Amino acid sequence: MATGWAREGAVQEQIDATVADAVARAREGLAAGPSLSHCADCDAEIPEGRRQAIPGVRLCVNCQEAQDRAAGVFSGYNRRGSKDSQLR
Repeated sequence: MATGWAREGAVQEQIDATVADAVARAREGLAAGPSLSHCADCDAEIPEGRRQAIPGVRLCVNCQEAQDRAAGVFSGYNRRGSKDSQLR
């Protein structure tokens, strides 16, 4: 495949890096350790059902929803390569 100025395999390396970054972001969001009985943000009680369903839970439903909204949407652009080698 013709790659222009990029070396052979550079496009696949960018794709692999994008996937690896997405996996790392997903793993960062996973809870670890024992579940809390009260929310780490607002100190509201976390129901037993939620603690059993999500091991390592740290937030109540309301605070988790607020955190998820604040996280926003990830653009998906891989910024590792130079401007000329970006996938368009």
